[in-house]
Amino acid sequence: MSLIGTEVKPFVAQAYHNGDFIEVTEENMKGKWSVVCFYPADFTFVCPTELADLQKEYATLKDLGVEVYSVSTDTHFTHKAWHDHSEAISTIEYVMIGDPSQKISRNFEVLNEEEGLADRGTFIIDPDGVIQTVEINAGGIGRDASTLVNKIKAAQYVRKNPGEVCPAKWEEGGETLTPGLDLVGKI
Repeated sequence: MSLIGTEVKPFVAQAYHNGDFIEVTEENMKGKWSVVCFYPADFTFVCPTELADLQKEYATLKDLGVEVYSVSTDTHFTHKAWHDHSEAISTIEYVMIGDPSQKISRNFEVLNEEEGLADRGTFIIDPDGVIQTVEINAGGIGRDASTLVNKIKAAQYVRKNPGEVCPAKWEEGGETLTPGLDLVGKI
């Protein structure tokens, strides 16, 4: 079953954020746009490249009203240790959620049960707490955070402009489509 159009399921978790341990729930993802980025594990190889890349886009995402949450099945203590010892991870300003119970990973259907680790899943969530996009990659395939910016802009545009849709490779200010009989077979 697809998670598109479903509300984020309830959870309570501990997280590391800007030098502090904080509690995060699904309620934190309401009232603003959110990106939830699952990754397999701290102190690994592809993961720090992805999270550092996500940090590079963080200011742009914040300007769009988006909060970012990274999630792995590690603890919030492990996130702090990784933050303190990795040059790439030490730059991270967004929330790093620990999911040792694996509840959040199961809620988002990214848990690899055999390994006990999360797959590389990226979710865009609207201000109502509803999942608008899902992208899941195999463990060896890193993600490009720059693609999130246009996806967020498209999701925000569609939300503000009911009845319009954004075509492939749409960029802000670009032409949109209004589905209807006059377009059938003409695209």
